[in-house]
Amino acid sequence: MLEIKSIPAFNDNYIWLIQNSDQRCAVVDPGDAAPVLAYLKQHQLSLDAILITHHHNDHIGGVAELVRQYPGIDVVGPANEPVPTLTHPVEGGDQIELFGEVFFVLDLAGHTLGHIGYVGDGKLFCGDVLFSAGCGRVFEGTMEQMYSSLTKIAALPEETEVYCAHEYTASNLAFALAVEPDNEQLQQYRDDVNRLRAQNRPTLPTTLRREKWINPFLRTDQQTVIRSVANRTDQTDALAIFSALREWKNEF
Repeated sequence: MLEIKSIPAFNDNYIWLIQNSDQRCAVVDPGDAAPVLAYLKQHQLSLDAILITHHHNDHIGGVAELVRQYPGIDVVGPANEPVPTLTHPVEGGDQIELFGEVFFVLDLAGHTLGHIGYVGDGKLFCGDVLFSAGCGRVFEGTMEQMYSSLTKIAALPEETEVYCAHEYTASNLAFALAVEPDNEQLQQYRDDVNRLRAQNRPTLPTTLRREKWINPFLRTDQQTVIRSVANRTDQTDALAIFSALREWKNEF
């Protein structure tokens, strides 16, 4: 099993560090090089690879400096996005090996057109597609693409640990509770999250099992969710419910 550590960056980003047993590691979505370099030095780690999910600057801003410090490093990322310094372009269906574990690449378009995720060793690194109790904004893709990406994620094993790239859980929960105020799991989770955040501790990773209980964007087939958007759409299919939810969240 690989060990995962979070390196906080900016206001609410997490750069995920994947470490093996002999002091080698990889980082996911390093938007800033400085906290990564400080962490590597403090823990005497050697950086072998960088994994990128999409091209937004808060996910790739630190790559150039890390490549300068670690020349020859493997930079894995989406083939269909403008990511400079990529050495290993991948797309959905590809697989990579990382410290003896195989990670599969998922196409997760919607937030951006070429967004990808990495799943392996019981872990999912999904960038800005799925958040705890929420999902990413649809910037470049379509609602249909985003819904399809979330459906792909929902099909993974329920015990999968989900490593998203932002600490948005508390604000997402406020929206989720507006959608399903009587959801008891959601109320309990809000209390747990408030406790963690009061101690300045991360709420991530989450698990797919938990998200299926509390995340409205994965619960578009539930009557409680369908009823809550009834004044926003007269359709009841899952895509229409998802789209209505996402538009409501945009203005929430």
